[in-house]
Formats: sequence, C-alpha cells, structure tokens
Amino acid sequence: MGEAGGRKLKEGLYELVEVGEEFGPIEEVITDHKIKTFAFMMDDYHPWYFGDSPFGKRIGHAGILANDLLQLFTTVYDANTVVGLHTQEELWFVNPVFAGERARLWGKYVEKYERRGKGYVVMEAQATGEDGRVLLRHRGIEILRVEPGPVVGKSTAEAVEKRVTGEYRKDLEPVQRARAGLPAGTPLPPLVNHVTQEQVAVFSGVGKHLRNIHTDIEIARKGGLPTTMIQGMMECVYLTEMLTSFFGPAWFTTGWEKMKFIRPVYSGETVTARGAVTGESRDAEGTRLELEIWVENAAGQMTAAGWASARVGE
Repeated sequence: MGEAGGRKLKEGLYELVEVGEEFGPIEEVITDHKIKTFAFMMDDYHPWYFGDSPFGKRIGHAGILANDLLQLFTTVYDANTVVGLHTQEELWFVNPVFAGERARLWGKYVEKYERRGKGYVVMEAQATGEDGRVLLRHRGIEILRVEPGPVVGKSTAEAVEKRVTGEYRKDLEPVQRARAGLPAGTPLPPLVNHVTQEQVAVFSGVGKHLRNIHTDIEIARKGGLPTTMIQGMMECVYLTEMLTSFFGPAWFTTGWEKMKFIRPVYSGETVTARGAVTGESRDAEGTRLELEIWVENAAGQMTAAGWASARVGE
C-alpha cells in the first residue's frame, strides 16, 4: 500500500468507498511541459496551444484537466491497487485554462451502488482557475475492483434513453464548422488516431511510476486482456478534439458531452471519432447545436458512444 503526504493510501476496493468522501483540493499548473505532453498523448498540436488563441493568449487543450479530475480519487486510494473499469463520463466546459495558470481541482464520491454483481462508484469534480472561475466540471461512473477481461465489452454501461446509431447522411459532405440550420444527419469531419503504447502509457501515469492495465502488459494479461487497454477518457478526449475543431471557441465556454464506453480499445489500434447533427435547441442564451458522437474501431464497431452540444456562434 502506498502513502501520500505521510498518510497511508486506501486499497482500491468498492467496499472501502465512502459516499461524501472528498478529494483535494490539489493544484495543477498548466506548464509548457504539461501542454506539450498532452499534445503528444493526443497527437493534437493546434496552434492555440502553442501561441495566441481567440481568448487573447495561449491556452491549454479543452480536455487537458479531464484525466486529472478523473484521477482525483488516487489522492486517497492507492492507484496501483485499483482494478476498475470506467463506464460513463460527462464533461461540462465552462472557461478555457491559460498556459501558466494554476488550476485548483476538487471532487467527491456522491453515490455508490451494486448492479449485476458489480460495484459502481460515482464521482463529481471540478477545476477552477486562479480567479475562481469554473473551468471544467466532471461526473464519472466507474466499476471498482473487477477483473477487466471478463467484463470489458459486456454491456456494463447503464441503459440509456436513446441509442446512438452511428448513422449519418452519406449524401452530405462533412461540415467543418458548426452553424445554425444544419439538417439532421449532417456529419462532422472524422478524426482518425492510431493509438500507440507510448501515448497510452504516458496518459495513464507511467511517468508517475504507476503500473496498471494501461501501462504494464503483464498486469493487463493477468487481468485477462490480450494487451494493454486505453483509458475510456482517451476516447473522450479524442471526441473533445473533434468537437473543439467543429465548434471553435464556443466549445471552451458552452460545450457538453456525455459518453458511454462500450468495447475495449487496445494499444496499437486505429480508431475514428465521428459525430452527426441531430437537431438544435434554443435557450435564453442562444441556439445550441445537438449531436450524437461516437468512436469506432477499424472493424467499424462502436467502442464509445454518446451525445454533445454547444452554442453556435460564440
């Protein structure tokens, strides 16, 4: 069992989870190194992250703090003892984070429950900037302490109100930038990523000497997997990159996405992030474009699916 700040870390067991248990606050500085590392992991070198942006100065990627929020529980639980499976992720993008800014991250477990013999835990968290503005909010659901091999791809995500079909209009060219009035079924430009082991390992903490099913092939095989598996959050961030390109600056201030993780993605695979317009809605602040989003593997199978929206014309 590990230690943090002189105290013993808890073993990553569902039975030890306490509803209301808090994590943080901790600080994450958006250093040049952090931005460059994130760009390497996601293969996303957009010029906004290396120079000027529409927000007046250099910013971090929209998803640069997403995994930090997800991993907040490892400030209390020993990450090397956690055998879990991320089943659902929801993110709200409220403000961009600037290069050099010191962000403050805080979260807590808000729910735990058992279903079909598995223990689920729900964490909510948020990141704020130096001036107190909210940057990003997170709600994630994870199964704790299971053998991942027998579980991955076995419909562990909860039932949803409307199935994402992965269908879009083949007679329409992909639209580069969001705008009001797009017909339902309009596709977004797909984003293709070849997932390397080096990227997966860095994303999942190899630089912090963490050994898990993402960084260590022996642990992955002991868990019943053929090789290392990528975190669901990586798929979420691939979709975030696609949505950033589509919505532009509005994604950083009005974006929302909710994902269910359906099938495993392994190191060395090539995946494609896709999206299609489903409609639009109006609120007091303007028009929001609504989408279905998903990730598919080289065989055309969905590995993750969900929904997204943001305001148009921000």
